Amino acid sequence: MDATALTALIFVATALLFHLLTVGIAIARTRKSSPAPTRALWRADPVTILRPVCGIDPFEEATLRTTFLLDHPNYEIIFCSAREHDPVVPLVRALMAEYPEIPSRLLFGDDRSTPNPKLNNLIKGWNAATTPWVIMADSNVLMPPTYIGEMFAAFRPGTGLVCSPPVGSHPHGTWAELECAFLNTYQARWQLAADAVGFGFAQGKSMLWRKSDLDEAGGIGALALEIAEDAAATKIVRQRGQRVRLVDRPYTQPLGRKTAAQVWQRQVRWARLRRSTFIPYYMLEILSGSVTPSIAAAYAAANLGLNPVTTVAALWTVWYGAEAALAKSAGWHLNLTSLAAWLARDLALPVLWVQGFMGNRFTWRGNEMTVAASSGTP
Repeated sequence: MDATALTALIFVATALLFHLLTVGIAIARTRKSSPAPTRALWRADPVTILRPVCGIDPFEEATLRTTFLLDHPNYEIIFCSAREHDPVVPLVRALMAEYPEIPSRLLFGDDRSTPNPKLNNLIKGWNAATTPWVIMADSNVLMPPTYIGEMFAAFRPGTGLVCSPPVGSHPHGTWAELECAFLNTYQARWQLAADAVGFGFAQGKSMLWRKSDLDEAGGIGALALEIAEDAAATKIVRQRGQRVRLVDRPYTQPLGRKTAAQVWQRQVRWARLRRSTFIPYYMLEILSGSVTPSIAAAYAAANLGLNPVTTVAALWTVWYGAEAALAKSAGWHLNLTSLAAWLARDLALPVLWVQGFMGNRFTWRGNEMTVAASSGTP
C-alpha cells in the first residue's frame, strides 16, 4: 500500500469514527429526560415568550396554538407583528380570545433600527417584557407542553443561553424529505455533539435568556452585531465567559410541502451566514458528509485489490445505518425514502459549501439581506 492509499484509509477510519461518535452522542442526548428536581426548581419562575409573526405558514395555527398549552403556571405571551394588517393577525387574535386564561398581547410596529427584520420585529416585545426570563421562539416551532420546563432544565450554572435547533417533521414531498435530511440527522446531530463537548452554538428557533444578562450586554440591539441574531448571541455569551447549551430533545418544525428553490435557498442562506460569522468551523464542513470518505474509501480499496463499489456500499451501510438508528431512537422523521434523501444531501453538501463562498446576499421572507457586514470573529 502506498502512502497516499494509507492516508486515504486513515481518513476514512477517522471520518467514520467521528460520524459514529456524533451519532452516539445525539442518541444519548435525545434519550435523556430532564431530572424532575431541576425542573421543579425553576417551575414557578415567571417567563415571557416572544413570538414574531409574519404571514401564514402551512402549520401556523397548530404551532401558535401550542404556545397556549404549556404546563408552566406563570408565563405570558407577546406576539410581535410588524404590520397590523398582516394576514396572520386575525389568527393570533382568535387564539388569544380562545385562551383568555393565558396572559397574552399582540404588539405592532416595525422598528427598522437593524438590518435584521426578525430582530426589528422583536425589539418592541423585548422592551415590553417585565419578567426575569424571556424566550424568543419562531412562529413555526411546535412546542410540547413541557417546553418551558425543559429549557429551564438545561440552564445550569455557567449558562448564558439555552437553545434548540429545529428538527423537521410532517414533510410532504421529495424536497421536504431533503429538508429533513439536512435538519435532523445532519445539522441537529452536529449541534448536539458540539454542545456535549462544551461548544454549543445558538440557534434562533428557540432561545431562553435571563433578561438581565442580555440587557447588561447592550440589550436586544446587541444581537444586531451580526446579521444573524443567533451568531451574535453565541459570541455575546462566550465573551461573557458563559456557555450556550442545547435542550436534550430539540423541538420540531412542521415542514409541509417545500419546493427545491425553498430548500436550497434556505441552506445557502445558512451556509453564507456560517461562513461569514464562524469561518474556521465552516472550512471544516467540506469533510462532514459521506462524499469525501467514500472517494477515499474507493481509492484505498482499489489500491488494496478490493472492489471499490462493494467497499463504498459497506461504508454507506454503516454510515446511514447509524443515521437511521439515531432517527428511530430520537423519534425523528424516518421512512423508506430517508436513505435517498440522506444520499442526496451528502452529494449536495460540497456544492452547498462552495455556494457559501460565492456571494454575500440572500433573501429572507422577501427581504434582501447581506452578510458582508458580519465580523466573522469566533
